[in-house]
Amino acid sequence: MEWPSFSDAYEMLVRRMNTPRVVIDNDVCPTATLVKVDSARKRGILLESVQILIDLNLSVKKAYISSDGRWFMDVFHVTDQFGEKITDKRSLSYIQQSLSAGNEARSDGSDNLTVLELASADRPGLLSEVFAVLAEMQCSVVEAKVWTHNDRLATLIHIKDEFSGTVAGDPRRIQHLESRLGYVVRGDADDAPSSARITAVPSRSVARADRRLHQIMSAQRDYEPSAETSSSSDSSPSISVQNWIDRGYSIVNVQCRDRPKLLFDIVCTLTDMEYVVFHGTVDTEGDRAHQEFYIRHADGTPISSEAERQRVILCLRAAIERRASDGVRLELCAVDRRGLLSEVTRTFRENGLSVTQAEVSTKGGMACNVFYVTDSSSRLPADPKLIEAVRRLIGLGELKVPDGTPGYGDVTVTSAPAGLFYLGNLVKRNLYNLGLIRSCS
Repeated sequence: MEWPSFSDAYEMLVRRMNTPRVVIDNDVCPTATLVKVDSARKRGILLESVQILIDLNLSVKKAYISSDGRWFMDVFHVTDQFGEKITDKRSLSYIQQSLSAGNEARSDGSDNLTVLELASADRPGLLSEVFAVLAEMQCSVVEAKVWTHNDRLATLIHIKDEFSGTVAGDPRRIQHLESRLGYVVRGDADDAPSSARITAVPSRSVARADRRLHQIMSAQRDYEPSAETSSSSDSSPSISVQNWIDRGYSIVNVQCRDRPKLLFDIVCTLTDMEYVVFHGTVDTEGDRAHQEFYIRHADGTPISSEAERQRVILCLRAAIERRASDGVRLELCAVDRRGLLSEVTRTFRENGLSVTQAEVSTKGGMACNVFYVTDSSSRLPADPKLIEAVRRLIGLGELKVPDGTPGYGDVTVTSAPAGLFYLGNLVKRNLYNLGLIRSCS
């Protein structure tokens, strides 16, 4: 029998120590499934665990985070997307295997896809122009995510050639694509923002779409408040940061409306800002969430200045607000075809609608897309009659408003064409720009 060498034995020991141990319990809590994860502490381990939970469409209702020396332990109280405990044995086994394997067993996208990272100032119709260029250059959109916040836009678009299935192996075509889209993003304006850019990268280099979108938005400094967003409202998150001098921690306290992926957005932002979470609690009651974290810099020091404290508050507020949208949710389910996204977003633009968020996916020849749209001129929720007119143009059976959307229960539209709605919207926008009416009128 051949004994393993010391180096091989040590490597096996390290691997076993760093593999998270996962315990799942359905008896402790009557309303949620308890998931306990403990492992040797390493940088980013908390974010990895939270990422896997949201990838599995689980909601974190409560959490306890603790780090002691070189070891950490997290306890999550989770429910499914319907707010129920997870009882199916196959689902429980899959959760345990995913958390035990960590990010090593997970990968986004396919190697033959190219991802377009787009960062720009937002403007009405920009997304329509981007999809039009892709259709013209015979690029199929396989997946896409679009975020807008504070007049900035960030997009990840997974594309492939309509015929060969890939564009990754053609550097000249990628360069031409970047050039064409770069002109759309920046235009020919001399004062185009320096942060506006379009970059094509292999899909394997984009580890996590949501985290990458946070990074793109942050690089555009969307956390800096503008004149329109400087005023606070009852729905704005309440965030405080203070130092616990005796223990050398900075304490981050967040109170806001609860929603899916809230914990991920906060932990992701703290991690990308080079902070380490040593302890924390998460609690939800009704639709309100209270989260508290004890953090330090990677070198073990707390926040050291008022300017840094304010920056943490602004960045966390932006991270929480990026997923929020005042727009109307529209769901498109149709047989995928060439130029579908270009046609749909062009119809939105021509009828005075702006896309504030979008999530695009194609599978089995079907396109399943979600758009959040607002009125282009006022950025307020669009007129229900206009929405219904646009649905008639695209197809009532393909473009739907989810049941329960306020104001869209019994909307009827006359036989007048949608162009008349757009004409009225255009007149309204011109009067608004001239200062003759207010945006709420």
